[in-house]
Amino acid sequence: MVLGSTRVFNYFSWITRWHYKCAGIRWMMSEESANMLTKPLKRVEEGNGESGENGHIRKKLKSVEQTGDERKHPKRKVVLLLAYSGKGYYGMQRNAGSSQFKTIEDELVTALIKSGCIPDNHGDDMKKMSFQRCARTDKGVSAAGQVVSLKLWMIEDVMEKINSNLPPQIRVLGLKRVTGGFNSKNSCDARTYSYMLPTVAFSPKDYDTKNSAAFRLEPETLQRVNRLFGSYKGTHNFHNFTSQKAARDPSARRYITEMSCGEPFVRGGAEFAEITVRGQSFMMHQIRKMIGLVIAVVKGYSGDEVLKRSWGEEKVDVPKAPGLGLVLEKVHFDRYNKRFGGDGLHECLEWTEEEQAILAFKEEHIYPSIVETECQEGSMANWMATLPIHDFEATATGAQDKDREQDDEEGNRSDSAL
Repeated sequence: MVLGSTRVFNYFSWITRWHYKCAGIRWMMSEESANMLTKPLKRVEEGNGESGENGHIRKKLKSVEQTGDERKHPKRKVVLLLAYSGKGYYGMQRNAGSSQFKTIEDELVTALIKSGCIPDNHGDDMKKMSFQRCARTDKGVSAAGQVVSLKLWMIEDVMEKINSNLPPQIRVLGLKRVTGGFNSKNSCDARTYSYMLPTVAFSPKDYDTKNSAAFRLEPETLQRVNRLFGSYKGTHNFHNFTSQKAARDPSARRYITEMSCGEPFVRGGAEFAEITVRGQSFMMHQIRKMIGLVIAVVKGYSGDEVLKRSWGEEKVDVPKAPGLGLVLEKVHFDRYNKRFGGDGLHECLEWTEEEQAILAFKEEHIYPSIVETECQEGSMANWMATLPIHDFEATATGAQDKDREQDDEEGNRSDSAL
């Protein structure tokens, strides 16, 4: 009995010593942790300016101060509705380190920085503000409904301040909040373009272009034009309508939902018409070549069958119409609107309230620029004079090689889609 009691007493003594030992360790750890948390903060408050560990704490405090500034003007993911006249610009997309060729995005980024919407360093690396555009427009191409997505500080009167730092031929016409993961290019279902051209483009090939202003399009010719444009509807292989695209490249297959030419109208003493085309997406120079080939057929340089042949694997010499007159009219976000437009938190990406402002901008900046440039420079008449050098019956020859050289030159200036 005595031996058993001794064992029990020793066991409880060991348990007691272990309990107090652990309590002591916990007390020492809590005291050291408290010192680690309080001592560096105290030094920073005293402002001793020491480096090392204290400097690390100061950096953290500085970032807290920056966060406080951002709370004053919170950073949000938004889309901007842009309208611009492309005359004098080398396309939409910014080319870092190539200030010689000014683009629309160069002007926009500069305006965002001057307005206080983004930090200065975001201009050098646009990924920092999650910048993305719906469509890359080529040199000289205009837009009435371009949409870009980005993160910016929601300052007061944000649109007015951005526009005050933009040239008059570029305007932000709308702004809407979007989801954090929104990407204007990937979320875009379709794009609609227009192409304004003088109707003399559809004149017979022996017509004297020196008298272009007197030409008037016959209703029968317009019907034929629309029949040819209608044949583009659906999915086709457009490898002949761009450069450096193999015939069996799956990405050359594009879906066109609409293409037609409207009724003629007179501006500046000459008759013009507007072609409208809508598709999921377009390759570089695709629209201009689609229009160029139809013009060549209507003028009598080739038969109607060349369109079907151009969708095959054979290489066909397809002329590229001038860039003047091409306008990005609208971008479509049907899937996004269906998923988020009615959730009570986000707006539909439709611009019905901005339609009047869009039309006013086109009337003031886009249409006059197209008409004036065409009447002064005769870009369509000059281009039509090159059609006889194309061989529409044979495979691509020097004429298309010349087009490819021009494509490469423009591609170096602005990696554009049309």
